[in-house]
Amino acid sequence: MPELGELTTDLLSTRVAATPEATALIDVETDREWSYAEFDERVDATTRALASLETDSSRIGVLMGTRPAFAVVFFATMRMGRTVVPLNVRETTETLAGKVERTDCETIVCDRETESTALEIADLADAGPVVSVDEPRAGTVEYLSDPTEDGVSSASDREIDPDDTQLIMFTSGTSGEPKGVRLTVGNLVASATASAFRLGVAPDDRWLCCLPMYHMGGLAPVLRSTLYGTTVVIQREFDPDETVAILEAYDVTGVSLVPTMCKRLLEGGWEPADSLRFVLLGGAPATEDLLERCLEAGVPVHPTYGMTETASQIATATPAEIRSHEGTVGRPLVGTEVTVVDDGGKPVSPGEPGELVVSGPTVTPGYLEDEQTAAAIGERGLHTGDIGYRDEGGRLWILNRRSDRIVTGGENVDPGEVIDALRSHPAVDDASVVGLPDEEWGERVAAVIVPVGDGLEYASVLEHSDERLAGFKRPKTLAAVDELPRTASGTVDREAVRERLLEDGVDVSDVLR
Repeated sequence: MPELGELTTDLLSTRVAATPEATALIDVETDREWSYAEFDERVDATTRALASLETDSSRIGVLMGTRPAFAVVFFATMRMGRTVVPLNVRETTETLAGKVERTDCETIVCDRETESTALEIADLADAGPVVSVDEPRAGTVEYLSDPTEDGVSSASDREIDPDDTQLIMFTSGTSGEPKGVRLTVGNLVASATASAFRLGVAPDDRWLCCLPMYHMGGLAPVLRSTLYGTTVVIQREFDPDETVAILEAYDVTGVSLVPTMCKRLLEGGWEPADSLRFVLLGGAPATEDLLERCLEAGVPVHPTYGMTETASQIATATPAEIRSHEGTVGRPLVGTEVTVVDDGGKPVSPGEPGELVVSGPTVTPGYLEDEQTAAAIGERGLHTGDIGYRDEGGRLWILNRRSDRIVTGGENVDPGEVIDALRSHPAVDDASVVGLPDEEWGERVAAVIVPVGDGLEYASVLEHSDERLAGFKRPKTLAAVDELPRTASGTVDREAVRERLLEDGVDVSDVLR
């Protein structure tokens, strides 16, 4: 595996020079595979096509689901020295347009399925051009095809700089406004290297990517496999039965899943093949019951604690550790230092809870906004806002999730955004939003509403939400109250809200019947 200091060009160029004939990528949908040399040729063509566009934008928005073309565009932008801004295809056009504006993206790369959304975003954000990896339907969308003769190399002579910002990924913030996280080439390589030391790497490894590539969990296997010289198998959309079949048919050795996915596989009677070395479980906390079921079924599960701000993993436990130390997320990865501090910022003793502060080469240099960076990064590193503790052996336990964020099915939901959508309903005076335990999704979005007068109809509230929120952000449980419960200081008592919803909440599926 190359060290960062040895890289003089982009990561793919370095890899193809070392092992051009090795299999780089397999697309399950078409059953087509590419060697690193063939993958490099495809990236080269896309690099030329992007370079031919009449734009000086250094940031390129990518609005696509999980597919090989996403990986191609990612490495093409690295080759050009540009920054990728992955855009979540499940979010509303208004939300996405705001992110395009904040990142100063001019170019938006889409595919056939996202073309109309990309055009709406470009119109709202006054951006463009919009280009597609598929033959466009609209005449205003350019086709991202190679404009030059085949065989002409576009590999850059530019030496790679570890401090180059390769990615800007958005994650929900405690204030309600999504934070744009800057991740450098150095962050990504350091994360891939540290992960390899924890999970191991074998020459015949095949990492199944079935998570969205606009999340770190879906993009990381693509980048890491290229750095390692191993193969990434791309399943365009997770399906329990199909995923089980793919794991066996393609001799997959590793896979990244969120807990909901893993639970669905087990419910289908999944029995992992001997070839499977690891299941990296992240995106949301895994319950003790789920981990126990994994161990009983022989699933080599590695629960992980990570953040977008650290390019994925911070700490990862092995199956042996979760057997002997129930509830742990393991020790920090190589090069990552985690300090547990009290309210005054002083380190606490093992076993004593406090906020987790992370430092090391995987940690972001900062957010898009300087004030957010200043608030989060201090003398000891990145303040995660998570509360936990470590034992004498250095293993970590996470007690409370960051702020009040809700994690449902691996997707982050900021309660403030949902509250704003509910409050905009003419019959809603106020609202509070929390996450409730959910066997299927880990958590579900739930809301307590203060109506204006009498006669509030839940169906009307749900219809109102449908127009303003992505599906995973819409409330799944509702309850009406005369006033929101508050603490002595006047803030909303979220625990009381949660209790009220558990006692009197109405499942929205019952409302819609």
